Formats: sequence, structure tokens, C-alpha cells
Amino acid sequence: MARILITSAIPYINGIKHLGNLVGSQLPADLYARYMRSRGNEVLFLCATDEHGTPAELAAAKAGKPVEQYCAEMWAVQKDLSDGFGLSFDKFGRSSSEQNRRLTQHFAGRLADAGLIEEVVESQVYSHADGRFLPDRYIEGTCPNCGYDKARGDQCENCTKQLDPTDLIEPRSAISGSTDLEVRETKHLYLKQRSLRGELQAWIDSKTDWPILTTSIAKKWLNDGDGLQDRGITRDLDWGVPVKRGDQPWPGMEDKVFYVWFDAPIEYIACAKEWTDALGRPDDDWERWWRTDRGADDVKYVQFMGKDNVPFHTLSFPATIIGSGEPWKLVDYIKSFNYLNYDGGQFSTSQGRGVFMDQALEILPADYWRWWLLSHAPESSDSEFTWENFQASVNKDLADVLGNFVSRITKFCRSKFGEGVPSGGEWGPDEEALIARLEDGLAKYSAQMEAMEVRKSAAELRALWVLGNEYLQSAAPWVVFKEDPDRAAAIVRLALNLVRLYAVISAPFIPDAAARMLSSMNTLDTSWPDDVRAALGALPAGHAFAVPDVLFRKITDEEVEDWKAKFSGRRT
Repeated sequence: MARILITSAIPYINGIKHLGNLVGSQLPADLYARYMRSRGNEVLFLCATDEHGTPAELAAAKAGKPVEQYCAEMWAVQKDLSDGFGLSFDKFGRSSSEQNRRLTQHFAGRLADAGLIEEVVESQVYSHADGRFLPDRYIEGTCPNCGYDKARGDQCENCTKQLDPTDLIEPRSAISGSTDLEVRETKHLYLKQRSLRGELQAWIDSKTDWPILTTSIAKKWLNDGDGLQDRGITRDLDWGVPVKRGDQPWPGMEDKVFYVWFDAPIEYIACAKEWTDALGRPDDDWERWWRTDRGADDVKYVQFMGKDNVPFHTLSFPATIIGSGEPWKLVDYIKSFNYLNYDGGQFSTSQGRGVFMDQALEILPADYWRWWLLSHAPESSDSEFTWENFQASVNKDLADVLGNFVSRITKFCRSKFGEGVPSGGEWGPDEEALIARLEDGLAKYSAQMEAMEVRKSAAELRALWVLGNEYLQSAAPWVVFKEDPDRAAAIVRLALNLVRLYAVISAPFIPDAAARMLSSMNTLDTSWPDDVRAALGALPAGHAFAVPDVLFRKITDEEVEDWKAKFSGRRT
């Protein structure tokens, strides 16, 4: 049994996330977590809300609420939506937690003691219209590298280049749109990342199994002439982790907070402490997941994120951990994703364009979305959501293949043998051939899941569903029954067991439907089919079952047209 630590990128607190956000981190992380649990591994799957900084302050002000109240309410909303999509977090925490505050201040103190923090007088943008300094993310302009006209002051989303606000061409306030900006001097703390270049280089070079997307972004940032820079870790804001050196005041920093990109990743660690506290476990139990001197050296740590988060997770967060000089667990594998676009354009939170998580669940159950998103995950390149493609995938894969198989065999058995697994008959060459094909297909499916190849895993799973339909069509128990009821019983008995097998192996993708399949088969047996022959005898003759309701209904052309119009612009 392996021990596997899984984290997905921490979502901002300011609003409900769209499907592009979901498939870029949390959903594939859940797929991997569910699969690894099903294979008997010890898994700790963590996520949290990213609650500090200007995004939270502005969203709270817009809502007319204190920022603490707003964050608490939005955490509950995001938690409900994650539950609605079946995201199986062991802990969904908050970066505003007391544990994260203490750990962030602890890391800052350790870095300062190591000589890796320096005070820098920097030029920062002040907006007269807004009456405040503007954090990096709230300054927009044209990227000097690629010409993208909506680049943010910390990073260009188009080319992923790390930026400072003063690098932008024709900068403007993302809050008010004002160009009445002034550069003023202010003092901040900087993490001396360049001092850690050698350690970061050696660590990144050792990760020869990382996806090309992850490695290319990490090495580009590390090796470009202006790639790895010392990075400010404090901001002139009210809401955030107060700047302290451990538990001691930091002179000159009394009115500042730590930069959200410094404290947010530390919540991955803090979240584990919150998890053990909630379970009433010993105070140091969480450390066996995070400290290599307490047992974390045998943990495999996997992160899931969109490509825009890769630089911070391959450079800045590792710099914090390495620079602390303490034996914290570094990530072993980073699964990164490109962008999911929406129907000829981009998902847009600001414009309300595309499907958001709450809206998705209002029109269809989570498994419909889980299947499409995972089977079209933007791994090797950006992918695009279209309603026509969504309709085709749901109707052909879920309704016509898996749903049809379950419906046909359960209804046929009820009509000819009753609601119990029939006895009689023996397996023949058709069944032996099917078992061989299932064994081969399961091996391929497992290999792709182990490798975190999401789309390929979905394709292999669908191919396994197809085998059942092909077997039923070829064996034709409805025809055989007229001449040889015992032979028909053997076919049906195998097929009903195949329903249970499909439920088990499909659960990482479509957990709700899998649970319904198991319920209809009247079994709690979720053991992985390592031995296919034995698995196809798990439900013995006489075992009672029930015909389930329709697993997946088909999406109509009329619904597609209605949804295309509904989700083309701003949310109402």
C-alpha cells in the first residue's frame, strides 16, 4: 500500500468558479484520488479556499459585507459546490485559518534567519481614482512580451511571463479602469529566489517524469534571462496574514500583510493539520505527510493545476520550502493542464461567459459534467467546450453505451428469470474471449490512470464498456433463451456481474452513477477486479438485484439550443 498526498490548486474565494477552473485542477485531482483509494492506497486529498488579498476585499465591498463574513459565506458556497460535483477532499480548508497564519509567519522567520529575506524600497502603482495602492493582479495593460492587452501586473495569462506592474504598457486600474496612476515608493520584503537558483535547478532537473507542459514552463521561468527574480512577499493591504518574523513583530512592517502567493500554498500544509485536528488525532499526526523526518519520505506528493499556476509551484513555493532549511516534503509530480475554452471563445468570470459550477448542477447531475470534462481534459493542448460535443458525448458514451448495457441486461433478466441472478449453464468460448479482452483492457486502463493520463484513461474505460455491449449483441441471450434457457442464464449471470465490475472501475469518473449501479446490484462489494474471472462470479446465482432507473438520459437538440443562448453572456 502506497501513501499518496494530493493537492489541487487553491481557488480564489471571490465568486463561483466556471467549468474551466474545475477541470484545470480539482476534478482531475479527484479522479486520481478516487482511483488510488480504490486500489487500496492511503490517500490524503487536500484543497482550500484562497481568501486573502484584494480579490476578497473588493468582492466583499461589492457585496456590502465585512471581508471576514464574505469569505466565510463563500467558503460554504464553494464547499457545497465541491460536494455537489463529488470532489472527495479529505479536507477543504481555508487560507485564513489560524494554522496557516502561524505557518506562514514561521516560514517567513526561517527564511529571514537564513538570510533569504531583504527589505526593498520599491516603486508601486497608486491609483488616485481608487485611493489605494494597486496589487499586481489589479493592474492591467499590454504585455511587453507578447502584446496581450489584458495582461495582469503579476503575470500574463497568454504567454505566462512573470511581470511587474511597471512592465505593462498603458497600465490601468482593473478596479475602476482609471489610467490616473502614480508610481510611489513603499518598503516591502523580498524573497531572494535568485540565491536558490542552484537548488531549484537541481530539483527541477531531477524530475524527468514530469509532463512536458510542466517542465517547459518551469525551465522557461528558471532559465530565461529575466525569469527567476527575487519576489516581493508583502503587500499594503488590510486583509491577510500580518507580517511577523515567527511570533515576533517585524519592525517597519506593522501595517502590511504577506502577499497572497506567499501564504496560499502554505495552506496545503496547514490544511493537513486542520484535517487531523478535526478527526481528533494526535497533534503531530499530520507531520507524517509533510515532514520527511517524521515519515513523509515515503509519501508520493502529486499536485494538480492549470498551467498559469505552474511557475509559482515550481519556483516560488519550492523556494520557500527549500529556503526554510527544514525537512518539508517537496512535490514529486505536478500534473498541469492547458485551458478549456468555451464555444469559440474563452470562459470569462468577469463577463459571466460560459457555464459555472452552480449553473451546471442546476441543469444536469454532476456525472454528466464529470464525464465530459475528464474525457476532454486539456492535457496536451487547449480544448474547447461546445454544446454539440457535450450532447454527443453524453448521448453516445453515457446513454448509448454504459446506460444501454445496464438497462438491457437487467430488464431482460427480470422479464425471463426474475430479479435474481439466474443459475444454470456454463461459460463457453465467447465468455473466455471476453475475459481475455477485459483483462487486457483493464491493464491498459490501470496503466493510464497510474500515469495520470486523463483523456486516455477515459478512452480505455469507454472501450471496456463497449466490450459488454459487443458481448451482449453477439451472445444474444434473448435469442438463445428460446432454445437453451440454461445457456441464456449463463450469459445473463456474467453480464449482471459485469454491471458490478463496471460500477467499480467507473466510480473515479462517475461516482454517483457507479453507486446507483452497485445499489441496483444489491452489493457493497467495491473490490477492484484484479482477477477478472473471479470478479465475474462475485454475484452468485440467486443474488437479488433491482432494475435501476435510467442511468443517463439523452440531451435533446432543443435543450442544446436553449443552453447555448442562456450561457452566451453575463450571468443574470
